[in-house]
Amino acid sequence: MIKGNIEGLRDSILNELKLIYQMSVDKNRVVSREIVEFISSVTRVIKREICVAIDRKGRVLEVAVGDSNSVDLPLLELSSRRLSGVKIIHTHPNGYPKLSSLDISALIKLKLDCMVAIGVGEEGILGLNLGICKIEDNEFKYEEFENLTVNQIEEFNYLEKVESIEKDLKKVNIVESDSELAILVGVDSMESLDELSELARACDVKVVGKIFQKIKKIDNIFYIGSGKVRELCLERQIKKANLIIFDEELSGVQIKNLEAVTGCKVIDRTILILEIFARRAKTREAKIQVELAQLKYRSQRLIGLGTIMSRTGGGIGTKGPGEKKLEIDRRRIKDEIHNLKQELEKIQKNRALQRNKREQASVSRISLVGYTNVGKSTLRNLLVERCPSNNSVKKEAVFAENMLFATLDATTRTIVLPDKRVAALTDTVGFVRKLPHDLVEAFKSTLEEVIFSELLLHVVDSASETVLQQIEAVDKVLEELGARDRPIILVLNKSDIASEENILKIKERIKEMEIVEISAKTEKNIDLLLEKICSTLPLKNRRVELQIPYSETSITAHLHRNAIVESEEYKNEFIKVVAVVTEEIYNRYKKYIPEN
Repeated sequence: MIKGNIEGLRDSILNELKLIYQMSVDKNRVVSREIVEFISSVTRVIKREICVAIDRKGRVLEVAVGDSNSVDLPLLELSSRRLSGVKIIHTHPNGYPKLSSLDISALIKLKLDCMVAIGVGEEGILGLNLGICKIEDNEFKYEEFENLTVNQIEEFNYLEKVESIEKDLKKVNIVESDSELAILVGVDSMESLDELSELARACDVKVVGKIFQKIKKIDNIFYIGSGKVRELCLERQIKKANLIIFDEELSGVQIKNLEAVTGCKVIDRTILILEIFARRAKTREAKIQVELAQLKYRSQRLIGLGTIMSRTGGGIGTKGPGEKKLEIDRRRIKDEIHNLKQELEKIQKNRALQRNKREQASVSRISLVGYTNVGKSTLRNLLVERCPSNNSVKKEAVFAENMLFATLDATTRTIVLPDKRVAALTDTVGFVRKLPHDLVEAFKSTLEEVIFSELLLHVVDSASETVLQQIEAVDKVLEELGARDRPIILVLNKSDIASEENILKIKERIKEMEIVEISAKTEKNIDLLLEKICSTLPLKNRRVELQIPYSETSITAHLHRNAIVESEEYKNEFIKVVAVVTEEIYNRYKKYIPEN
């Protein structure tokens, strides 16, 4: 029986492949020339991978069309102290014999005796690569022997290595290494590449190398050109990296070509950001928004996302929608996108209802915006603690940590400003350079709070060397949202550790905004910030003169607590109070307003 992706294959081809079950291999050899040449010739005809599983006695166990994941083998626990006793021989129709990340993953996770990849081109066999497990620093790893001939594969003494590994397995406590070691590739600027390194750290990825190249023209095949790809392959081999992250957005074809040549999983900046969002999303709304952005991204790149879609591959890019994406096509993705948009519309209606209630209560709206990891959530927690609303139950502080995209779920809490006005303070998701457009689109229901705000607090990290570029990136997103025309206070956070030169540089460049230097950590100038908020926030309330009888002095006490009392004068028959009040208070006490 032939397993795997046999759809569309003629019966004659399937019958031909069944002949492999009648072939055998000398138990001291990896594979026979007969099997290598046979599966290579069939691969040239059908343009698909052919995979053969052989046991240690040389018997063919299974034949499948497709990659190494098509073979159904049980996972062995490390505690079994042995290898599976099975070797996988398979073809690569793209001509590259390099073991792919899927091959390596299958080799280690299935604990295979060895894995052989045969590069097959139009002219025949272009080379064979052989991978064998090894134990290094008490970790289960692999080594790869490259560009072997058929004769060298036949003569390779793999049993000696297998016996050595199984002896080591019995001696030491082995841990399976599942850490991701990445090489970063950039063409924009070193600052952007450094930020990519921080994004990788947010995904628990260790960066082991960086490659930067200024290019005049993007290569349609590899993005960075074939020469730089050879350098990348060498760097990956030296640093033993199992992941390559590009700082720019790649096409599906470019990802496919790069993975074929490097034998390594390749992702771009967008996939990395989507992965962070998928890990951090807690609420149903945030999860829907992330999945929506992922589906939009993947629908345009169904070609070339084989490794990312793989169950065995694991790691970055596999969070979120999940394994079902292995088989969905564009039509199903389109249906899924439609359903998710409908769910978001329901959430959007709920938000609109909440906004209307705040409007009826004359509650002003303030939003914290800014680059990721500049201290928005820390400032939000501080302001809520400093100016608690008497009418609301005290809620727990939002998560604030020194990492990119710590906050994904927009939270709104009411605060009472020093001038007695009640304001709704919203903490929003942080922005970043090259923020994927699909992500901005997906999070628009959350970012709507920014659009409807009367005041924006643009929080910046004044100690950052790239602060001006960060301000520019945030301005671009605000422009895209149509919120650039709102009153904005530029809040220079972390001013306690920022250099005078940096702060001066910001003030010289940004002259059209109100600027306040603060430190949310040390609470420096927080009172000054609150004063600026009071003076900048547009007045939604009305100024009135009230004549309160002496018999109802409790009203004046209420006004002092809930309104802005400008003056209070004691007359013979009444107390004259001039105050700025909300619509609710106006309607409640309008009978005390003189008719004239």
